[in-house]
Amino acid sequence: MEVLLRYGRDDLLVNLPAQTDVILPRTLPGLADEPAALRQALRQPIQSPPLGELVGPGKTVVIVHTDITRATPNERILPVILAEIEAAGVAREDITLLNGLGTHRPQTDSELRQLLGAEIVANYRCLQHDCHDDDNLVSLGQTMLGHPVRLNRHYLAADVKILTGFIEPHFFAGFSGGPKAILPSLAGVESVFSNHSRHMITHEQARWGITEGNPIWEEMRDVALASKPDFLLN
Repeated sequence: MEVLLRYGRDDLLVNLPAQTDVILPRTLPGLADEPAALRQALRQPIQSPPLGELVGPGKTVVIVHTDITRATPNERILPVILAEIEAAGVAREDITLLNGLGTHRPQTDSELRQLLGAEIVANYRCLQHDCHDDDNLVSLGQTMLGHPVRLNRHYLAADVKILTGFIEPHFFAGFSGGPKAILPSLAGVESVFSNHSRHMITHEQARWGITEGNPIWEEMRDVALASKPDFLLN
């Protein structure tokens, strides 16, 4: 039996035994007007003022986005966010897009254009987090578990901090998205390694879909709250 699998950005044809059961996902239609749905979410958010009320002339804004290892449609989300904050009077030179790499390698120029869109890369300040760059990491002390917390200086210095991300089950953090936009995405290497340590990962609650009682997710949440983000779009 031949089965065609999605593999990276291509397809992979695999040969399997004839008795293999193939389980196909249920396909659902997408949004009829995706930009309009995003604008509505920004203007009618959950437990938050509209994004346009949080920003304004003279304010500096940082937008944290995921890297190429995540399926977040940055090239579709970011133009809507940028249009919304610029319509509220934020100057383009006061906007920074920050690639939340965690401990991953930086994207190449071509990868960054693919990730964000060539127009955004050409017209906005685009930075990439470096977990080893001591000059661009600021200490916030320690977590309740005694783990060191250092976060990206450019993020902390902004007047308005906007997080974006992609929610899916995670095999030891419970779920991706949410606070993971801060830890590990914008953290120093020692903060990531202590949160992702063997002791933490082997905890009985560190598993798929579990947040309550999961020490990894709860520490991520605490660090994210301490970093004082202003808005989240997942």
